[in-house]
Amino acid sequence: MEKDSNLDEMVKKIQDSILEEEKDLYSAIVIDHAYNPRNIGNIKGADGVGIITGPCGDTLQIYLGIEDNKIVETKFLTDGCGASIACGSVITELVKGKTVGEASKIKSDELLSILDGLPEENVHCTVLSVNTLRSAIENYNLKKCNNEDIRSDNGN
Repeated sequence: MEKDSNLDEMVKKIQDSILEEEKDLYSAIVIDHAYNPRNIGNIKGADGVGIITGPCGDTLQIYLGIEDNKIVETKFLTDGCGASIACGSVITELVKGKTVGEASKIKSDELLSILDGLPEENVHCTVLSVNTLRSAIENYNLKKCNNEDIRSDNGN
């Protein structure tokens, strides 16, 4: 049992050390969203889905639930780093309650500002998040357009 206790203590020290180093690189907002991400998961039957792999190899997926042109639910998945997780978490929080048009106008600089900045090597994560959101919106618009075409073809 003492071995387990020593191992647990060593792991905690390593984790604490890593967190202290991260505090030198990342804002409290980034760390909070990276360690406690909001809206993780997918939406079965999502109205819009965007999946993009960024230049660093991180893949981000954003799912949108939309009612009356308003984003009522949003979730994300990523296989990326803490910065990608934080960006996915923040952007999904940011778009909740917005219209599709409002959400489509979000820029990476806005996300970067909300996060209180990122190290230069992680700034691309904001671009990946915005591009994935736009992809999900395009997917929604395409589905919506196709559904309207089907109704028109049926004489409705």
